[in-house]
Amino acid sequence: MNYFNSKRFSGTNIESIRPKVEEALKTEGFGVLTEIDIQATMKKKLDKDYLPHVILGACNPVYADKVLSIEPTISTMLPCNVTLRQLETGDIEVAIINPVAAMGAIGNSNIETHAKDVNDKLLRVLDLI
Repeated sequence: MNYFNSKRFSGTNIESIRPKVEEALKTEGFGVLTEIDIQATMKKKLDKDYLPHVILGACNPVYADKVLSIEPTISTMLPCNVTLRQLETGDIEVAIINPVAAMGAIGNSNIETHAKDVNDKLLRVLDLI
């Protein structure tokens, strides 16, 4: 099982695709809680050049509440990361964590059921972009 799902886009950039990603996330009940600009961070901390690369921390509060109620320390695995990065080809890749793979290590079937539901929603996000 792959730990992420992704989709590539040609003829665009992160600034153009990001609003579409955020709107698709919103449609599926997610909000963006955090943002990490990998390109800027690596330049500042290591003086290393990276292509544009952003991590969005997306949260669906309904599902976050469900899994936190079952397993409070699952907070170490939240929120769901969505990455937007420019590839060497110039294409943009939008990649989304696969919660089934990520949370499978917990070994709790109640969590796995919710992880599957969240994964289905995140796959729909990719379809909506």
